[in-house]
Amino acid sequence: MTNEKNYLSNSISLLQKYVETQNYKGYDPYDTLNSWIPFHWFGKWSPVLAIQFQKRNPVNIRPLLGIKKGINPKAFGLLLNGYSLLYQKDKNPDNLAKMNHLFNLLYENPSEGYQGMGWGYNFPWASPVKYLKPFVPSSVVTGFVCKGVFQYYKATGNDKAKVLLEKAREFILNELPQYQDDSGLSISYTPVMQDVCYNASLLAGEVLAMNYHFNPNESLKTKCVNLVNFVVSRQKPDGSWAYSEDVNTGRERIQVDFHQGYVIESIYEIMQLLHIRDEKWEKAIAKGLKYYKEQQFFEDGRSLWRIPKVYPVEIHNQSQGIITFSKLYQYDDSYLLFAKQIAEWTTNNMQAKDGHFYYQKFKTYSHKIPYMRWSQAWMFLALSNLIKK
Repeated sequence: MTNEKNYLSNSISLLQKYVETQNYKGYDPYDTLNSWIPFHWFGKWSPVLAIQFQKRNPVNIRPLLGIKKGINPKAFGLLLNGYSLLYQKDKNPDNLAKMNHLFNLLYENPSEGYQGMGWGYNFPWASPVKYLKPFVPSSVVTGFVCKGVFQYYKATGNDKAKVLLEKAREFILNELPQYQDDSGLSISYTPVMQDVCYNASLLAGEVLAMNYHFNPNESLKTKCVNLVNFVVSRQKPDGSWAYSEDVNTGRERIQVDFHQGYVIESIYEIMQLLHIRDEKWEKAIAKGLKYYKEQQFFEDGRSLWRIPKVYPVEIHNQSQGIITFSKLYQYDDSYLLFAKQIAEWTTNNMQAKDGHFYYQKFKTYSHKIPYMRWSQAWMFLALSNLIKK
């Protein structure tokens, strides 16, 4: 392994410089519907297909389509989280100024028209089952914003951060549909429809658990426990989780990738925030980590795309691996070393000279478009987690 201190500090310094010169703005793999082209005029499937084509296109034609670099609230939440972790370590006043800037922008710009505070993506999004307008708030975006704000509070003690978290709790509880069965509770992805997406529900649970951490409340604790129990009950015998479940048929959508890391991390974080130890949860985490390391990654730190598909190597898989294994290394001492291995492979193979990280790496070429949220913000958070350890 190369000199650990040098490659980490050099990598994050280059990345930070790139992100800041872009003023935190950038393109996104899913921003196609920000184009001037009215894709919806051509039928229900046209927006869906346009998004899928564009995210696979390694040539950046966005300027031709009228798509501009945008400010993404989720990217701000991830970057705030990363800066806050670095500040907790080195107390750099320059980072504090950037943290305050990002926090204030998030605080002052939640999505309009909803109870409490929630945040969404800065682009329309279409799938075969739903269409979301720009900035429709979701449990995922709100969850990652709140994770950043929680670390910001730990670093600064700014009481406005607690106010934001309380407002986010209002959004989660009052705007997002809930689904319940004998195994527990699930909170929906968006206000648009009831659904069951395991990682999205747990991110909502993290927001509730953060509020419990500041103001213990049995009702909140019960909800959090039920949210975790629901997802733990869906773990497969091999330790993996599917992505989602149809509320009408119970049929699961099988997609195993970085979401496995999301789920493990959220269960762990909720357990810490509730100040409890649950043997069933601990076993689920340990089994999930073992599967994640052995099935999602090669020994050199390179990830599979979606198990069992090998290519492309996806930057989000790389970043989440670093985060998960650097956070949960108490389950196995080798995990922290493996987080370093993932980081070294990624910086050596997917970072450009100007500091930005590639989106995907194939056998014969790389998709190098510098997506701000998907690639840069996630790698900034990943490297910040590792440096803090």
